Amino acid sequence: MNYEELTFKIPKQSPDYEECSAFVIASIDSIMRRAIDAGRNKIIINTNLKLGLPMENINKIAGPFVEAWAVEVFQEVLEDENNRYALINVEAKERLYMADVILQFRKERKIESGVTAEVDVKATAVDIESSGKSPNITSFKRIRTAYVEDGDYIFIILSLKHKVYSTKNKATGLMDGIMEVVAYNSYDLKFLSSADISYNPALGSGQLQVRDIHYVTLTKRTTWEFCQLLDKKFIHSKKGFSGWLELAKANHWIKSDE
Repeated sequence: MNYEELTFKIPKQSPDYEECSAFVIASIDSIMRRAIDAGRNKIIINTNLKLGLPMENINKIAGPFVEAWAVEVFQEVLEDENNRYALINVEAKERLYMADVILQFRKERKIESGVTAEVDVKATAVDIESSGKSPNITSFKRIRTAYVEDGDYIFIILSLKHKVYSTKNKATGLMDGIMEVVAYNSYDLKFLSSADISYNPALGSGQLQVRDIHYVTLTKRTTWEFCQLLDKKFIHSKKGFSGWLELAKANHWIKSDE
């Protein structure tokens, strides 16, 4: 038995998937731009450290702060009576979930009146060259299964660049750390080029990674084409076809007589 001989459960995507994906990305980008332009892009960290935050290791703690900031920005838009982004629901997710936040937008479509996207927030430091350059995205098994269960599944990577500096607090005499989000990029995972996606077989079923989140190119493809791309990367790893087949049977990616 080989890959081509299997009977797959082939996910079907809606004809307006690309339109919905572009709509979500444009909305997220507009929300981020508005927050930065309005000066609501600073995270202030009060400490009792006289010398301020340890800058050489700041990238190790920046991620959770930046992720929390992004969720708050989306939440503020939702609560705004003049919300012009058609954002109708924001759900922050627990630490081990695939994404950091689920967003729902109002959008008139043939069958539905909304579109849902799961957003994974990645923080990278502007002034630390290697910081967050090749982030883990999610486990192979979970993302592959998500696309089989929903051919219209939208998984967005929101890359936020930040810089950190310290300033003296005149009231306390101590140093406040300022974490400032200065740039952003949003990508639909399904449209990242093959060269930009790598598979790391370590940890469970392995992790998908972006080779260099600062420089990516996009390739339009269907959900099924993306599933095949993911399968190819897994099978070409040390886990091989036998490892993939075991996952495929356990997670019902293929039709089986057993």
